[in-house]
Amino acid sequence: MKIAFAGLRHDHIFAVHKMALAHGEYEITGAFEENDAARERAESAFGVNCCYPTYEALLSDDTVEAVALGGCYAHRGAMAIQALRAGKHVLADKPLCTDLETLDEIEKLAKETGKKVSGMFTMRYEPKLRAVVNLVQSGALGEIGNIYFGGQHPLQYGRRPMWYFEKGMHGGVINDIAIHGIDILSFAFGMNSFKVLSARCWNKYALAEKDFRDSAQFMLQAEDGAGILSDVSYAVPDGVEFALPLYWQFHVWGTGGVLDFSIGKKDMLFWQKGQKDAVVLDEIPPEADYMTDFLRLVQGEKNVILPMHDVFAATRNTLTIQKYADDAE
Repeated sequence: MKIAFAGLRHDHIFAVHKMALAHGEYEITGAFEENDAARERAESAFGVNCCYPTYEALLSDDTVEAVALGGCYAHRGAMAIQALRAGKHVLADKPLCTDLETLDEIEKLAKETGKKVSGMFTMRYEPKLRAVVNLVQSGALGEIGNIYFGGQHPLQYGRRPMWYFEKGMHGGVINDIAIHGIDILSFAFGMNSFKVLSARCWNKYALAEKDFRDSAQFMLQAEDGAGILSDVSYAVPDGVEFALPLYWQFHVWGTGGVLDFSIGKKDMLFWQKGQKDAVVLDEIPPEADYMTDFLRLVQGEKNVILPMHDVFAATRNTLTIQKYADDAE
């Protein structure tokens, strides 16, 4: 499949570019980036060929079948809409967009055009998550009553793109970070809709950017009554960063036992009801990476790890929580 890149403002998109280069079924036609500094960095540091002078030129290239989006968060929704209207499939870094109205339009266009939309929901492809899915499906965890997940990140001020801190560009820390956890609630635990009980965003760590709300917590009620608590703040100290063992931690209580796992820790532990000692769960490699999965989605295969409706559902749920926090101020 011939794929082009548009928007090179977040380093996540370079992971997509690297995987596309190494993948035998992708051909990269080129890229577009309007910001001079970002374009020069993409070309010199990551070897991206920014051959399209405008986004319109990219979209008018009839050989391009799909567009990978990695621009500023606030720009991605409009770019996805343009791509769909031009008859292109869309693979976006998360978040796909920053407001519910834009999401409505993207979802409507995908249905009308038949084009596919996917995202970098990378945690679905973690070996730990396949093991968690199997445990839940086995029934050993029983009925889930309580979940806590934390997605604390390092702020990396001065190293993160400075557009993060420009008014209207970021769209909220919940929409930025929590979407991974919200997606896992669906993928691993079958929780697809939520009532927002409370949500709050505030500034604590970005001392040079007092208007940037870097911290967030929220409380949800799942459709089956289960309670979910979460913290998705930029609270991890610089220097510790992604080495912190608590990176993307999940604690799950069910009628059959307790599950503890983290992307940052080695062992996944399950304490089954009636047993004092924890069982260590073995990781299970996924059937595909997200680039192969995107190909399968475009080709209409049914055995995809990330269906398009799950992309829209996770985005909608997360934007709804973000809006609740924004409206509460």
